[in-house]
Amino acid sequence: MLRSLTGAAMFAAASLPALPASSQPASPAAAESIHERAERLRDEALGNDTLAWDITEGLTTEIGPRLAGTEAEARARAWAVGSLRALGFSNVRIETFDMAVWVRGEERAEIVSPFPQPLVVTALGNSGATPASGITAEVVGFETIEALEAVPDSAVRGKIVFVSHAMAPTQDGSGYGYFGRARREGPSIASRKGAAAIVIRSIGTDYHRNPHTGVQTWAEGVRPIPAGALSIPDSEQLQRILRRPFPVRMRLVLTPRNIGTRQSGNVFAEVPGRDPSAGIVLVACHLDSWDLGTGAVDDAAGCGIVAAAAHRIMRAGTPLRTIRIVWFGAEEVGLFGGYDYLRRHSGDNHAAIAESDFGADRIWRFDSRLNPAARPAVDRIARLLFPLGIVAGSVTEASGSDIGPLSASGVPTIALRQDGTRYFDLHHSPDDTLDKVDLTQLRQNVAAWTAMLAVAADMPGEFGPVPARQ
Repeated sequence: MLRSLTGAAMFAAASLPALPASSQPASPAAAESIHERAERLRDEALGNDTLAWDITEGLTTEIGPRLAGTEAEARARAWAVGSLRALGFSNVRIETFDMAVWVRGEERAEIVSPFPQPLVVTALGNSGATPASGITAEVVGFETIEALEAVPDSAVRGKIVFVSHAMAPTQDGSGYGYFGRARREGPSIASRKGAAAIVIRSIGTDYHRNPHTGVQTWAEGVRPIPAGALSIPDSEQLQRILRRPFPVRMRLVLTPRNIGTRQSGNVFAEVPGRDPSAGIVLVACHLDSWDLGTGAVDDAAGCGIVAAAAHRIMRAGTPLRTIRIVWFGAEEVGLFGGYDYLRRHSGDNHAAIAESDFGADRIWRFDSRLNPAARPAVDRIARLLFPLGIVAGSVTEASGSDIGPLSASGVPTIALRQDGTRYFDLHHSPDDTLDKVDLTQLRQNVAAWTAMLAVAADMPGEFGPVPARQ
C-alpha cells in the first residue's frame, strides 16, 4: 500500500474497516428486506460515517490541487488506487488517455488611468498569453454577453473587453448555464471582433477578493487572446470606474502556456455483484480539480461520498448488481474522462448511473430518468430519502457532468441534488478548501447515497432503457 499517499488519517476509517474480499458475506441477510436494510444502512451512515471525510481530507491534504494532465493529477491517481484497494474494493485500476495540457503563468492586472490601482485576476482555462511585460489598452465594458455580441467590431478592436453579469445564488445552481456564457463564449466572441484581450466578472456569487477560473474553449478558427476573470469586488470596482466620464486604461499580464500532450485517466473500483447479467450501477465523481484551491468541494467530497456509500453496501453483503466506482479524470477542462469512458464502455450493461459533483452541502431533491417500469424503485428510493429532508423531483430529467455523455445516450440516470446556495461562492476559486466541508451535511449525503444504492444495486427489475436525448 502507498502509505505516504493514503496517510494515517485516511485509514482512521477504522469505524468502517474493510473486509478482505474472501471474507465478504455472500449475500444480504434473507430475513431483512431491501427496504429494511436500506433504512438501517442509511441511519448508520447518518450517525457515524467518517470515511467520506477521511477521503476528502486525505486527497486535499496529501495531494492538494490536481490540475488535469499534470504531475499532481498523476499523484492523485496513484493515491486513489492505494486508497480504494486498502478499503477492499475489487478490480481497482486506471484507464489512461492523452490530452493537451494548459498551465497558468504570471497573473496581474491594474488600472493605469484615470485612477491607478491593482486588480485581482486569474487566467481562464486555455487563455492566450500576453507578452511577459503585459499589454496596456483601453477598457470597454459590457453588462452582458449579448451586449458584447451586439456592438460593431470597431467598438472593441484593439481594446480590452470587460463583461459583467448578474448571477445570483440559487439552490439548484440554475443560473450557471446562462451566466456562464460570459466565460465559455465571451473570449471567442471578443477575439472574433478583434479585441486585444478580455476580462470577465468571475462566474461566482461570493464577495471575497478571489477570482474564479474555469474552462473556455476557443471556437474554430478563432485566434486565442489573453482571457482572465476578475474577483467580484474588483469587477464591481471596475464597473464604477467605467461609469466615470474618463477613458479607462488597463495593464494586463497573463503568461499561461501549453505544455503539450500528457496523460490523464479514470480510476475504477468495483463491488462485484451476484448476477453479472443484472448490470452495473455506476457511481461517479471527478478526481481532478482546478489549481487555485485544493478542490475540496469540487470534487474531493464527491469522491468521498460515492466511495463511502459503496463501501457500506459492500460491507452489508454482495449486492445483486455490480457497483462500479469511477473517479473521472480531466472533468474540469472538458469532460475528457467522461468521453473516454463513453468510448470504451458505452456497450457495458449499465443498469443505472449517478454522479456527485455539486459540492458537499445537504441533498434536498431526488431526480431520476428511468424507464416507467422502474417506478416502484423510484418510489422506494423516494420513501427512503424523505426522512433525510429530501423531496421527490423530476422523473424525466437527470444527468451529471462526467456521466452526461452516457446519460444522453439513453442510460438510466439518477441524480441526488445538493443545495447549491453557496456552491458558487467557492467554485473554481482559492476558497475551495477543506474547511468549507461540513461533516454533518457530508454524512447526510452519504446516508442518501447509501439508501439509493441499496435499492439500485439490489432491487430486481430493469431500470432502462430510456430514450436517447436528441
